[in-house]
Amino acid sequence: MTLWQSIADLLRAEIARGLWPPGTRLPAEADLAARFGVNRHTLRNATRALADEGLLYSRQGAGVFVAASPVDYPLGDRVRFHRNIELAGKVPGRALDAVMTRPSDAAEALALGLATGERVHVAEGVSLVDFRPVALFRTVFPADALPDLARHLRDIQSITAALAACGIADYRRVSTRVTARVADAAQAARLQIDAGDPLLRTEAISEAGGRPVERGLTWWVAERVTLTLPHVS
Repeated sequence: MTLWQSIADLLRAEIARGLWPPGTRLPAEADLAARFGVNRHTLRNATRALADEGLLYSRQGAGVFVAASPVDYPLGDRVRFHRNIELAGKVPGRALDAVMTRPSDAAEALALGLATGERVHVAEGVSLVDFRPVALFRTVFPADALPDLARHLRDIQSITAALAACGIADYRRVSTRVTARVADAAQAARLQIDAGDPLLRTEAISEAGGRPVERGLTWWVAERVTLTLPHVS
């Protein structure tokens, strides 16, 4: 067994014993290297191995952290990201990167009951759990039916609240499709994973008052989330 493997085994055991709870930042690299009497290269081999196992992750400029176990995310008819994550006992977060209005493509138009090329509002960003990215999202809405939605999205930064400001007090998911994907380089950089890592892609259609109001695409990091389905008796 190499020295870095011994260090990885010790850190793994300490994590298992709860000495480093999920979300905890490990001591600085220099401090850990001094603790084990090794150089930084040897230490990085150990932490990289634990990161590959999903036990650790790094945040640019912030350090190395202990990863939480995958969060359960139920796919019910009233899916609300913040509420689901809070019910799991974790801290939800969303960064809205872009809001735009543009012509719809064929898939978006079909999902929303539009003609191809009719205008849609599009919101894109990243969802976080305990300050760690778990998914990328692209959500599309019919622009003519919700003319003020883009402005509310930019001001409020919450899809549910922005829809409520447009008079959509409640909406429900009527279908969800789940497929497997692998992360490309751009997705990997945004999600802090490696290109080629597995993703779960969900496509969801939501309705309000009997008409489609939302088509949502989400690319989930497979190792960070468990999608669950409601029990049907």
